[in-house]
Amino acid sequence: MEVTRRNFHECFDDVKESIQQATFFAIDGEFTGLDHPDHGHPQPFDTPEERYQKLSKGSVEFLLFQFGLCTFKHNPETGKFEARPFNFYIFPKPFSKESPDHRFLCQSSSIDFLASQGFDFNKVFREGIPYLTPHEEQTLRDSLEQKHQQNSQFASSAYFSPLENKDIAIPEEQKDFVDRVCQMVTDFQENEEVSVLDLPPCNGFQRKLLYQTIRNKFSSNIHLETKTGEKKERFIVVTKISGDDDLKKKELERHTSEMKDLNNAVGFSRVIRLLAQSGKLLIGHNMLLDLIHILHQFHAPLPTEYEDFKSYLHAFFPKLIDTKLMANINPFRELISSSSLGELWKIVQVDPFKAVDIDLPEEFSNYNASEQQLHEAGYDAFITGLCFISMSQFLGDFEDCKKQLISPLSQLLEPFNNKLFMSRVQDIPYINITGTDLQPDRGHVFHVTFPKEWKAADLYQLFMPFGNVQLSWINDNSAYVALHNKDNAEMVLKTLNQAETYRVISYSESKRKKVLSTESHQRKRRHLILEQDSVEESGNVKKVKTLNVDRVTAEYDSMSGKANSTLRQQQEKSKERGKNMQWEPEKNEQTKEKLFEENDDW
Repeated sequence: MEVTRRNFHECFDDVKESIQQATFFAIDGEFTGLDHPDHGHPQPFDTPEERYQKLSKGSVEFLLFQFGLCTFKHNPETGKFEARPFNFYIFPKPFSKESPDHRFLCQSSSIDFLASQGFDFNKVFREGIPYLTPHEEQTLRDSLEQKHQQNSQFASSAYFSPLENKDIAIPEEQKDFVDRVCQMVTDFQENEEVSVLDLPPCNGFQRKLLYQTIRNKFSSNIHLETKTGEKKERFIVVTKISGDDDLKKKELERHTSEMKDLNNAVGFSRVIRLLAQSGKLLIGHNMLLDLIHILHQFHAPLPTEYEDFKSYLHAFFPKLIDTKLMANINPFRELISSSSLGELWKIVQVDPFKAVDIDLPEEFSNYNASEQQLHEAGYDAFITGLCFISMSQFLGDFEDCKKQLISPLSQLLEPFNNKLFMSRVQDIPYINITGTDLQPDRGHVFHVTFPKEWKAADLYQLFMPFGNVQLSWINDNSAYVALHNKDNAEMVLKTLNQAETYRVISYSESKRKKVLSTESHQRKRRHLILEQDSVEESGNVKKVKTLNVDRVTAEYDSMSGKANSTLRQQQEKSKERGKNMQWEPEKNEQTKEKLFEENDDW
């Protein structure tokens, strides 16, 4: 089922019911990009903590803009699963001027790949479902409540102004416009058959002029409200009212409408909250990046510390299984030649695996397991769930369990629970969310620095006496080199540790140096912060206290009367700007108009 902003509200009850009834879920995401080179690419010798730091810093600037969810409900009578795949288009459309206006990166290779797969970018940007984090939602809700309380204290919300209702003079070039609108309001008041009037779209400065002019010229039996059209044009709506009770009713309607808009803006985050609240098993394929985006984009910023991330993720999604990991460890490792999702799906449909029999309700029948639609998030989630069922059934047969359904709590699934696949890392296949991560011996791995002109052939030549090696480039002048024959590791340091053009150190030594460098950087940063916090002004001299040592900043030693004079001139200019901001008649009209156009609250 395709879900966009246009049908999200009517589909939400189906989504909620499917989640509540499901035995487990499968998810998948599509992104505007994958990683940022400034934070490093995933490497074969990353530790779990390093991998998290790279992804959390280098990936969250991209946008998850298509989300696939497939719920699977087991029918004990038929032994089949009922699958309900949903394909959500997501885009953070601001619903008001106060709501977040998100920035995100795009990676050309990712966009090009999705385009080659027929991805509908227009649908994302035009019809994507909005979302808000809980913090963003609460901030906006508090703002609306405060605004409502303020407006209720005035005779009309139209007469409330953040600029204290000080009138401004109407510029000559705006008088014709204001006069024409006032005539429209006059005609509107005299027409008993019409109760609502939409004024022409105009900018914030013009609306300010209209608010103050209509307030002064007409009786209090009309209500003014600014609205936004489909093409983002803003205009004033004039409504006839009969008295204070009618006015209060209008204000309540406005407040209710704004709260409804806010609830709609929470949008797709409501789906994520339902998944988290269910506490049920969540399946993904190579799902670490999906989970990082889900937490950061729809709930809260990611923790800086890796262990805090693991705790945060486990509290949010307590039961996770990664089918990519399942395919890469025993007992599946020898049976599955390729663990990419498309290839995995082909493999688990034939012996020794068994075909999965699935029921698809009519409204969800747009996906067919026999017709590949890879890289559409809804379809990928659907296929991920089918792969999980097939491999789970194999485990039952493998253990002579002979069960049609392996429970999510089954001990047969314990080796895979809450472990997320680590791509490209052979000796640490997974991140252990609820336990201690693997710490393999990397005594056969060396960190090599060399001239940037060197190529792979130069490194192979350097290590040729020690047999075959695996190279992992870090940057233009450094790389990790791993020996296939670990017995030669001791000989490497004895033979290659002395050279002018290159330097070879052990893997453990390189990590120790990196930790020391990081700690040194943090100390320097704390030192600078302490300096800034301890800056004190004493007469004409700026003193800086750092570690109980008084230093006098050189540039202030020569502060002269001329400098003090310049400071006084700046203060006088600030005062003058403050006067201008009070909107005194006949002063600085161009500045006023520009400000109202930029601060378009009217």
